[in-house]
Amino acid sequence: MEQLQLDVRSDERVAVVTLADPERRNALNATMVTEIVEVFDQLEADDGVGAVVVTGAAPAFCAGANLGNLAEATRESLTDIYEGFLRVARSSLPTVAAVNGAAVGAGMNLALVCDVRLAAERARFDTRFVDLGLHPGGGHTWMLRNAVGVQNAAAMVLFGQILDGRAAERAGLVWRCYDDADLLDEAVALAARAASGPKPLVAEIKRTLADMGGIDTHPAAVDRELDTQVWSTRQPFFAERLAAFQAKISKRT
Repeated sequence: MEQLQLDVRSDERVAVVTLADPERRNALNATMVTEIVEVFDQLEADDGVGAVVVTGAAPAFCAGANLGNLAEATRESLTDIYEGFLRVARSSLPTVAAVNGAAVGAGMNLALVCDVRLAAERARFDTRFVDLGLHPGGGHTWMLRNAVGVQNAAAMVLFGQILDGRAAERAGLVWRCYDDADLLDEAVALAARAASGPKPLVAEIKRTLADMGGIDTHPAAVDRELDTQVWSTRQPFFAERLAAFQAKISKRT
């Protein structure tokens, strides 16, 4: 199997992580999972990287988990495979999934854990669990239900409906669908917007967004944000950016 290919665009502060095992349609296996974990450890420690785009070598995004490994699955072996997408889910960096082809089963999970999903028209979102006689795993039903609602999730998981890029956009599964040739450039451009922010601030905002899933009231949300907003006002990056903004306003008046 080829190594994961890592493209770090220092001018954009965006790393493009490509699953590069096209002969097996980029299916997750133990070796690939280990590489994903190592790559994300490195990226988070790199001050020159502010966001990550995850994609697959054509023709697929990720065709799920290696079925040979699943045939003798245990709790331990399954959780080992889950780590391929759970490590991405835990990342402090903003993540964009550029779904350029089939995203099947665990491959859908890899897309679902990213902060934003973009799709090519040729993308295919296929849960496939019922067809395989396999119960969903890795939090698949929870993530999909949160992303698209109960009915759409049921249509995909129980009734085997497969969404292409345009249908995924209509369902809210992806933020935008693009022409196949434009997908990666659009994903990098989007990631660059997040990467342009101060890395500690972006990590805190990402953490806050995650915490909001467990907050039920507006007052509780106000309280959750308060300390981190105060923290941000004490940071050098705030003073620098505020001064730059004020100078820009002054030139206009």
